[in-house]
Amino acid sequence: MKVFWTKRARRSFDNIVVFLVDEWGELSARKFLRLTVRFLELLKEHPNLGKEEKAIEGLRSFVLTRQTTIFYRIKDEKVIVLLKFFDTRQNPKKRLK
Repeated sequence: MKVFWTKRARRSFDNIVVFLVDEWGELSARKFLRLTVRFLELLKEHPNLGKEEKAIEGLRSFVLTRQTTIFYRIKDEKVIVLLKFFDTRQNPKKRLK
């Protein structure tokens, strides 16, 4: 399977990395990057790894860290579309927007 990043997913991911560098240092950001890469490799092999979101059909989520949830969809059984990296410290109403 291939993984496709939406602009929103890329932007939300980049925002988290910038925050980590600014607040916790480069080492924390690198750890987050490695964790994300490992997760994406695992997701390619096991696309149904995340849980189904009841609010929106076809939407899946995976808790990457205590502070980060990844939202994605599986498209045509061939492509995983990353939709958003959600920082769980935000207002929960923003998680599916």
